[in-house]
Amino acid sequence: MLTETEPRAAAYVNLYAVLGAIPELCRRVPEARALLARDLRPVSIAFVVRGGPRGVLAFRDGEVQMVPDRATGTVVMPFTGPAAFNKVVDGTAQPIPVSGFHRLGFLTGVFAPLTELLARYLKPTEDDLVDERFREASTALTLHVATAAVAQLANEDRQGRFSAHLIPDGDVALEVTGAFAYTLRVLEHRMTFLPEASPHPRAAMTFADLDVAGRLLSGQASAMACICDGTIAMRGTVSMVDNVNRILDRVGQYLGE
Repeated sequence: MLTETEPRAAAYVNLYAVLGAIPELCRRVPEARALLARDLRPVSIAFVVRGGPRGVLAFRDGEVQMVPDRATGTVVMPFTGPAAFNKVVDGTAQPIPVSGFHRLGFLTGVFAPLTELLARYLKPTEDDLVDERFREASTALTLHVATAAVAQLANEDRQGRFSAHLIPDGDVALEVTGAFAYTLRVLEHRMTFLPEASPHPRAAMTFADLDVAGRLLSGQASAMACICDGTIAMRGTVSMVDNVNRILDRVGQYLGE
């Protein structure tokens, strides 16, 4: 098994899975919505990575949307390559916008606090997890990021592409009973993440509850043990779930878990 990460694949994960979770953060967490309320004027932030991904976070009327494969926005942040972008997401470097200087107040007063809040929910302390509502939102956001990262690694990571090549066309559903469902849609061995339930999944992996999902994602439980005790169920074309799990194993290496 490969254990090294690829900077270009990491950039796709950081843009579309990590920063791409900001809309979900704002939907789930009141504190995030309060940050958005500081400035409701429309603004879009374009991330343009040379030799890597590009996309736009669009803010309007208290809502956020990730627009993939777009390079123009109110504020444009170019990066010389994937490694430079990854350092910014890791917090070891500062981004330098080349336009939209009149909206720097939004970057420092709204966007930066949102990213800090997201980081807290994705890497909570033990004290954070004492609060049941925080724990539920943290697990939901972590599963959102992990599922979105699976799609990026299936398309961009060498080992991920190998596993994706073995997956036939169709939807793989990742579900938490009574809570939510996400979809990984496969077409010609390329994968797309949809933050919604699939109408007709060809395969599915269902967690009994958020606690089970949280223990699995944090490494406190193994998928095989959960399948054996019935807290994770699989249905449909099991080989699809098996190969998704192989890619999911790579996700932790990219997210530093």
